[in-house]
Amino acid sequence: MARSAFGWGFSAIAVLMMGSITACNNTATTEPGSGENASQAPTSLTLVSYAVTRDAFGKIIPKFTEEWKTKTGQDVTFEQSYGGSGSQTRAVVDGLEADVVALALSSDVQKIESAGLIQPGWEEEAPNGSIVTNSVIAFVTRASDNVKVEKWSDLAKPEVKVITANPKTSGGARWNFLGLWGSVTKTGGTEEQAFDFASKVLANAPVLPKDARESTDVFYKQGQGNVLLNYENEVLLAKQKGEEQPYIIPQDFNVSISGPVAVVDTNVDKKGTREVADAFVQYLFTPEAQQIFAETGFRPVNQEVLTKFASQYPQVENLATIEEFGGWEKAQVEFFNEGGIFDQIITKIGKQ
Repeated sequence: MARSAFGWGFSAIAVLMMGSITACNNTATTEPGSGENASQAPTSLTLVSYAVTRDAFGKIIPKFTEEWKTKTGQDVTFEQSYGGSGSQTRAVVDGLEADVVALALSSDVQKIESAGLIQPGWEEEAPNGSIVTNSVIAFVTRASDNVKVEKWSDLAKPEVKVITANPKTSGGARWNFLGLWGSVTKTGGTEEQAFDFASKVLANAPVLPKDARESTDVFYKQGQGNVLLNYENEVLLAKQKGEEQPYIIPQDFNVSISGPVAVVDTNVDKKGTREVADAFVQYLFTPEAQQIFAETGFRPVNQEVLTKFASQYPQVENLATIEEFGGWEKAQVEFFNEGGIFDQIITKIGKQ
């Protein structure tokens, strides 16, 4: 079924309770009958996303539902599910009827495409190749510790205990692992040296949490580790909530963390929600939504909004993209599939 830019639909939504799902019953304050098509029955969308986007979408969704109500006269509510990107992907493939997915990796969206739920060419259905946010890797330390890290190689010091999530379940952790690897191979080192470096860092990691949000809780609330590898946006969000800790954005090397968004074609066609789902995805690229992403710690893809927040997001000179690792299709197989480099390291250091 061809994608369209705007409209509405009605369906009863059946959501399999996989992951953490919360209802967001947002409606506009416009008077009944004031929209162009005020007779339209209410509808509902299910958004499935990775853990660290919860705060941003919690602010974006009410603005979208208000705008949608004004333009169409239709009330739309949202069911929201958040968790590790890998876990969320599996949930959708296994039957969680997402209308829209916003995940940490393009490869996760591609897995849903491979399962026959998303049509090929989804990258061209929204601006910026359907990448809705960017971020980079931050090193977080503790003011009470004497541990100093300024560059990637410092993470291999014996006294450094790194907290990073498990790349088997967390998209953010896959970016972190590529940061470890690329800090060697993209700065003149060999793959053998990269393997040794990543092994030393992970061997000293006290725990591998399931996702980026849990990593933050392990570090801040449980007090484990002395260096947290996390999204820059998580650090900024924690700061907004009063959990301020010293951090740096490593400049010797970093990775551009790109977050994709897509409509789940099979589900929206079955449920009759394509028009509102398409409209929601397009709304995420508006200056209004992009500003909310920026305010909640994400680097916006809208250049005007990024310029407005330039002081909050320092430019990184040596910034690699996933294409420099051969794209996610190659990187997933090489590093994170069964028997890949990550598994080889875990076997070597004796961790499960």
